[in-house]
Amino acid sequence: MGQLTPDMIMVLVMIGLAIFLFIVEWVRVDVVAILMMVALPLLHLVTPKEAFVGLSSNAVVSIIAVIIIGAGLDKTGMINKLVKPVLAVAGTSTSRIIVAISFTVAFISSFMQNIGAAALFLPAIQRISKMQKIPLSRLLMPVGFSAILGGTITLVGCSPLILLNDLLIPFNLEPFGLFDVTPIGLALVASGIACFILLGRFILPQGECQGTEDNEAFCTIDGLEANEEEVNSHYELTTSEDFMDYRDPVRVEDLRRRYLVNVLALTEPPDFKTLSPSPESEIRAGVDLVVCGRKKDVERMALAEEMELKETIDCYSSEFDTATSGTVEAVVSPRSQFAGLTLAEIRIQDRFRVTPLEIHRQEETYRAEIDSIALQTGDVIRLYGTWKRLESLHRESGLLFSMPSDLEEMRPEKALWAGGWLALSLVMIMVFDIQLSVALMTGALGMVITRVISIDEAYQSVDWRTIFLLAGLIPLGIATQKTGTAEWIAGSILNVIGDVTPIVLLTVIGILSTLFTLVISNVGATVLLVPLVVNMAIAANVDPRMAALVVGLATSNSFMLPTHQVNALYMGPGRYRTVDFIKAGSLVSVIFLVVMIAMISLIYGI
Repeated sequence: MGQLTPDMIMVLVMIGLAIFLFIVEWVRVDVVAILMMVALPLLHLVTPKEAFVGLSSNAVVSIIAVIIIGAGLDKTGMINKLVKPVLAVAGTSTSRIIVAISFTVAFISSFMQNIGAAALFLPAIQRISKMQKIPLSRLLMPVGFSAILGGTITLVGCSPLILLNDLLIPFNLEPFGLFDVTPIGLALVASGIACFILLGRFILPQGECQGTEDNEAFCTIDGLEANEEEVNSHYELTTSEDFMDYRDPVRVEDLRRRYLVNVLALTEPPDFKTLSPSPESEIRAGVDLVVCGRKKDVERMALAEEMELKETIDCYSSEFDTATSGTVEAVVSPRSQFAGLTLAEIRIQDRFRVTPLEIHRQEETYRAEIDSIALQTGDVIRLYGTWKRLESLHRESGLLFSMPSDLEEMRPEKALWAGGWLALSLVMIMVFDIQLSVALMTGALGMVITRVISIDEAYQSVDWRTIFLLAGLIPLGIATQKTGTAEWIAGSILNVIGDVTPIVLLTVIGILSTLFTLVISNVGATVLLVPLVVNMAIAANVDPRMAALVVGLATSNSFMLPTHQVNALYMGPGRYRTVDFIKAGSLVSVIFLVVMIAMISLIYGI
């Protein structure tokens, strides 16, 4: 093992800085990657050309193309059409529901982003939970884990596997084919689902399901109750002619704070109907208003404020027709621009004219003073508004929720084009051996030309933070290999573990990759570890391609903490706690490593 050089020391410092910033999250992960991209050439650890080579790499272009293809398929409704037959096959058995939905989500994740597949089925799973009286906590985690595992089925299923072949180029190693990982990925998906089917009652939080007199089911976890029908009932009231006499002004926000009642519509002088009025709107004498809340709270408000409670929705009957307006549950996605902000800071009512009714966070439901609650990833916000305004919010906010299908701007007539371009891309890769990025970008461009998706929609669909994260970390991997740092670290680790068999070495690499991906992004872990493990394998006379493959797969072994985007997305709706992920994720992670090493040994003869 050689001596440390000044360049190697600087690379180690940069790696340590990157890992530290990933963990403490003082700045976003993509900003950390851009910092590496700029700092490395300034320190003369890489050339300027090498610093920006990631932006034109095969992996980055492939990820952009995969995202656009996935957006095109979603725009045609092809993916949505899978939901109904899957639910029909699932029936009423909890086990069959988990198996059917999990395998479907895993299949979709094999060629599009797993966060998209997970978000697609979230509303359907919530409906199944109510209809079949199954606690949501018993359904979401198995499906979420399957979405992550589905990314290991093909080489385009997740960013680490897309990146893998690019990282093998400096070592002149044979690249992997599109379906080389498929047997391993299918075994991982099957073992993960089997784990929940056989052991789910021991590792999943057990909720309780109850029913109302109207057979409206709702689920509770650890005693948490939510009778949705009662909470979201609408009532029309009229204020008295002397409502404003001898009193301080009453505003919309006052009624929510005092009575847990949300004002959905309000008549303002002379006779102007306002839907989703702002919290500062003043309620005047002799006007009609529509509120949402529990009947006992509305009756208490009517008595205290001397309002007349009508038997039915009268003046606002057309505005509250289900074809015009309704209620949705919006989930704060892991990268939503609203995360960390309060509803007051967002000015959601002023900007979008929708009314937030309540916020669900893990085991708590908040209805009073929700404007001052800072939103977190996985929070579920119940919103009321016209479908047009909710659609506007959906497009701009980064919130995940499902609009009624007949109101979305879908293009089902383009489904054949979308499927054809996807098939063409796969044929180009498998039959004609065309480079992954070229084949996938052909499919993405085809979807734009045939108007499956517009060019603006294609640009908007791309998660540019992921792109810059990947492109910015590639030069760090180059510096690690170029300066000999990877070889030095590999030698140090081998000196510690001594002479081991190939199976033991690959297991150590799998454990190391799993630990890295829990604290930093899977892309960052892959870029940092592949040069390292390839050098370790070469020094130990083990197939370096298998060592790299273990990293590409094991960086998807991110189940023990809610740090993965899919876990963060499902944490709020499922009312999960971190301890729930540790309990179930630890077992799934162990099974993942055992199955992965066994399948690699079986297929490649290690």
